Amino acid sequence: MPRFKQTGEILKLMHDKNKVRNIGIIAHIDHGKTTMSDSLLAMAGLMAPTRAGEARALDFLEEEQKRGITIKTANISLLYEEEGNQYVINLIDTPGHVDFSGKVTRAMRALDGCVLLVDAVEEFQIMTEVRLRVALEEFVKPVCYINKFDRLIKELKMDPEAIQEKLLRIIRKFNEIVQTYGSEEIRNEWTINAGEGEVAFGSALDRWGFTLPMLAKKGLTLPKILEMYKNDELEKLQEMLPLSEAILGMAVHKIPNPDEHQPRRIPHIWKGDLESEMGKYMMAVDPKGPLVICISNVIIDPQAGVISTGRVFSGTIRKGDDLNLIGAEKTAKAQQVSIYMGAYREIVDEIPAGNIVALMGLSEARAGETIIGDELLDKDPVPFESIKYVSDPVLTVAVEPKRPTDLPKLIDAMQKMSIQDPNLVTTINQETGEYLLAGMGELHLEIAVKDLKSQYNLDIIQSEPTVVYRETIREEVGPFMGKSPNKHNRVFFKFSPLDPKIIELIRTGEISEIVSSSKIEEILKDKVGWTTREARQVFAINENANMMIDTTTGIQGLREVKQHISGGFQWALNEGPLAGESVRGLLVDMVDIKLHEDPVHRGPAQMMPCVRQALFAGILSGNPTLLEPISIIQVRVPAAEMGNVTGLLSSKRGSIRDVEQEGPIVNITGMVPIAETLGISQEMRAATSGTAFWQMTFDHYAPVPDSMLADTVKKVRVRKGMDPNPPRASEYIVRE
Repeated sequence: MPRFKQTGEILKLMHDKNKVRNIGIIAHIDHGKTTMSDSLLAMAGLMAPTRAGEARALDFLEEEQKRGITIKTANISLLYEEEGNQYVINLIDTPGHVDFSGKVTRAMRALDGCVLLVDAVEEFQIMTEVRLRVALEEFVKPVCYINKFDRLIKELKMDPEAIQEKLLRIIRKFNEIVQTYGSEEIRNEWTINAGEGEVAFGSALDRWGFTLPMLAKKGLTLPKILEMYKNDELEKLQEMLPLSEAILGMAVHKIPNPDEHQPRRIPHIWKGDLESEMGKYMMAVDPKGPLVICISNVIIDPQAGVISTGRVFSGTIRKGDDLNLIGAEKTAKAQQVSIYMGAYREIVDEIPAGNIVALMGLSEARAGETIIGDELLDKDPVPFESIKYVSDPVLTVAVEPKRPTDLPKLIDAMQKMSIQDPNLVTTINQETGEYLLAGMGELHLEIAVKDLKSQYNLDIIQSEPTVVYRETIREEVGPFMGKSPNKHNRVFFKFSPLDPKIIELIRTGEISEIVSSSKIEEILKDKVGWTTREARQVFAINENANMMIDTTTGIQGLREVKQHISGGFQWALNEGPLAGESVRGLLVDMVDIKLHEDPVHRGPAQMMPCVRQALFAGILSGNPTLLEPISIIQVRVPAAEMGNVTGLLSSKRGSIRDVEQEGPIVNITGMVPIAETLGISQEMRAATSGTAFWQMTFDHYAPVPDSMLADTVKKVRVRKGMDPNPPRASEYIVRE
């Protein structure tokens, strides 16, 4: 493992929070993030300048190098010097491809600011906007870097006026999104102004860039830059306007340090009492306070084991510290403390508040976990809010080993992969022999399967990708009764579709089983308009966006069986009766319950089947349907090919939402069912003679058309080895 000459200097600066910047690079795929990172590494002396732009140093996975895209988030700490002052830049390079969006969301939790990189030619794309919105939601301050400036000059041969108009259009779009989606506190404050150095321009590939104040300081103008290009004076341009000075200078002056930003950010990402001991120390970013760390990413190193990356919000982490995991309710010891240097970790003695740390020893930690020191254990510590993801797993593949003796190895590998990537949902059913990987798209699953083969040396067979559906109801029905196997207990439920506002609150993690009842009550009153009485009736919440409320009164023994009823609720809705898919958008109202007076007769073995029976009766009676995932698709294509694109989308049950002309290029935005997009790459290439650029991202669920419902249900059930015909409601309806 190399020892970087700057490590000692970086560690000293980490104790001066005014000299620390925690930033991420976010963008649409192929807009140049990793190429820009290479240029910054070259500045830091970690790479030869001649290799910057082609080395892809932070893409240290073989698959990333081969595909030319970033798959995992990569961290590095850089030393930057400006006018005699030194700064440490904790930098995270994130993926641009939609299938790896979860990694971007998790990285945001560790940051104070980010550089949104926009392609000067392609301008704002789907994921450009999505990434910016995630930054605003996580209260991470964005600045802008407009890349590929060289293409405007060399390829498009634009004059200064045309270039200026193009750049202004990108800045206006940035500000429009900030003012639309930013909270009231930041809506105007975080809009960007090129004249104030909040926008950088340049070419990551050619390693030069500038902000307007930097340009003025060096006595250069836009026409002068164009002239230098025409005269082939690239080396002179790199010397006068180094990209690292433009980007890192903008980060230092326009992105706040932890002392400035963490106190503003804590109320947005942590819902505890700011006046509590934990709250006060985090607001003060106090390195001498009790330890508080939020884990943003977990990887499994083949040699070192589980490595947890997180932001130190309070205290100082040292090797040997005793750690408490609030979510997992486990304790651990910090076996190793380190900082990231690309593909390597540098072991250090300690990391103070306001910085990013890599820890060994937390085998039970997962992304989003809150870690505290012993001092806060008896102070009712409140964990950080769940990390919100912009998308859900929408495709599944079944995998099995070619050699049955490899089955334990496959199960272990799948469990490890789900630890590293919470957006990769692994299902292991040893009874049915199903081993499923659910991911964000075809590429996500393709990479997961390659990891099983290459990293874990497994010879496996995989199925074709299949769509992840959801079950729901369309009518209000009930009450239906469930009867326990011993016939001594009865529950009565009414059923109705859940309010879409509540579905979104559950989906984003604002309300969940781990959020306090008082907080849920407050949110339902403020955001949904429920009364205090209605909000206090919430009994259970299912993570797939379902809710149970309790409108009974005076039931003896209800408290003792609450956990069993909630368990039956979760069990029934994770595999619905229609097609064995998760249920979504269901409101279950417990209107009555009759319990045996002896607790022995109302245990989980009685109450859980009782609840499941009533739920299945209600779902099958409520005009059930399947929901299919719908993607938003954006296609950029020459105007002559527009009809071919709209025709292809129409044949895929798609709809066109918007068509925007930019000179000879047309941007087409539409919606298309994910079930129709499998293999669309080849069809799109064939339809447009390879001229189309497109991006898809999950947008919402919508009911499968009634004309296709029966056939779709049958196909899903057959694939799962179930009876092709779904059960009838009468099979679950019971009478007194």
